[in-house]
Amino acid sequence: MPKADQGCYLPVAGVLTATPQWHKRSTVHAKGKAGKGDVGGSDTGKWPRKCARVVSICRPAGHFLAWGGDRGQLLVWAGGASYCGAMPRALITGVTGQDGSYLATLLLEKGYEVHGLIRRASSFNTQRLDAIYRDPHESGVRFFMHYGDLSDSGSLVNLVRGLEPDEIYHLGAQSHVKVSFEIPEYTSDVTGMGTVRILEAIRASGVQTRFYQASSSEMFGLSVPPQDEATPFHPRSPYGVAKVFAHWMTINYRESYGLFASNGILFNHESPRRGETFVSRKITRAVARIKAGIQDTIYLGNLDSKRDWGYAPEYVEAMWLMLQHDTPEDFVIASGEAHSVREFALRAFEHAGLDFERHVKIDPSYYRPAEVDHLRGDPSKAFRVLGWKPRTRFDELIELMVDADIKLLDDELSGRLVSQDRDH
Repeated sequence: MPKADQGCYLPVAGVLTATPQWHKRSTVHAKGKAGKGDVGGSDTGKWPRKCARVVSICRPAGHFLAWGGDRGQLLVWAGGASYCGAMPRALITGVTGQDGSYLATLLLEKGYEVHGLIRRASSFNTQRLDAIYRDPHESGVRFFMHYGDLSDSGSLVNLVRGLEPDEIYHLGAQSHVKVSFEIPEYTSDVTGMGTVRILEAIRASGVQTRFYQASSSEMFGLSVPPQDEATPFHPRSPYGVAKVFAHWMTINYRESYGLFASNGILFNHESPRRGETFVSRKITRAVARIKAGIQDTIYLGNLDSKRDWGYAPEYVEAMWLMLQHDTPEDFVIASGEAHSVREFALRAFEHAGLDFERHVKIDPSYYRPAEVDHLRGDPSKAFRVLGWKPRTRFDELIELMVDADIKLLDDELSGRLVSQDRDH
């Protein structure tokens, strides 16, 4: 019969039911009063990883919490009594970005304490976090931001050692492919060496954690589609090269030091939170402005490039699933379909009732020095091993982005949009 770790507090008598992602164990009954003790009942799968830290977090009766990590013995509480137990802790780099903000929201919904790394700026750059931000002076706050930089190894070591996170999601990078040609040295340092600095922080601190590295479909470059985990890399930009370096360093630390380190090779994933300079958001934002009569023309580059487009909130779910898997592995996350930039723009204009040919012009300066013509992922492994599948189709993605940008512009023009001020 498995025993609870001496640092773990078990719930009062009740029933714990595992989520499908967690080892597929049978129902486990907790016996005795709240506190330390044995766990009775049957267990057909692997018992949760060692619980080593307890924080005073209590939930009322009937609430559900899914967790089974290094410091969290809780699964899904389906009992009638209240309980207290350990809360999982996650650290996210790039938390102010599209993926970071969606991931932070997801983890908070799953009962995590979430910490995000942010860079110091003279203006507020945390708008994507408005929905989850709470004043740290309030009680019960579970989302915190910390100043740091991927070029500063000292701050990363101190943060990892101080927080002792159960999971680290490394999403931060200089991630604009076209810009990487203009600042290749900076891109290599932050996107490539930034990953090494975090891996070294984990190794040097001795913190037992699970690490997710945000790899990219840009690593494949000229490789023939469909691309999967075994497809050779042939990057065509400084960004892609830096990501290949970071990808292989993650594998090296996994094989050399036994770190639980997984790579997620994500293909294009978009949302209304996508940065305005990325082509998908540039298009949908321009559609909203043209429809409102504020703008007349949008200038684009290579319309014939084909990409595998997905919806970002669904892709961060895959990140989480990778770190819940029993073993560290690498996964391609994609829709399995490819559509050109021209097709994306055409459908965006059509959805708003606008003439694509009238408003779209080509600017050769937007072409990359080395183009990537066709990326289409094969996510079969993620389907099979993680049980992950995309739910939002290409047309739905475009429509929701166009609608969101039309509403955003309307809110801005009407004065309904007010940003939150905060210390960070």
